[in-house]
Amino acid sequence: MTALTGLFQRSTPAAAGSPGVWLFTALTTLKTWYERAAQRRVLAQLPPELLRDLGIDSFDARREAEKPFWVE
Repeated sequence: MTALTGLFQRSTPAAAGSPGVWLFTALTTLKTWYERAAQRRVLAQLPPELLRDLGIDSFDARREAEKPFWVE
């Protein structure tokens, strides 16, 4: 199962509910995606010294930063 398939399966019950529930779910998902993309952009720009302070090596930071925004 892909990440997008899982997303649509999770949102199916909300889509069957009221428009307010569907809208809330959609906005929450968009907010999560926006924040995730922003965090990954910042992570990609951190210097090696800060990554070391965080306990992350440059390979792991790059791998995380290159993930699409919809993937956890």
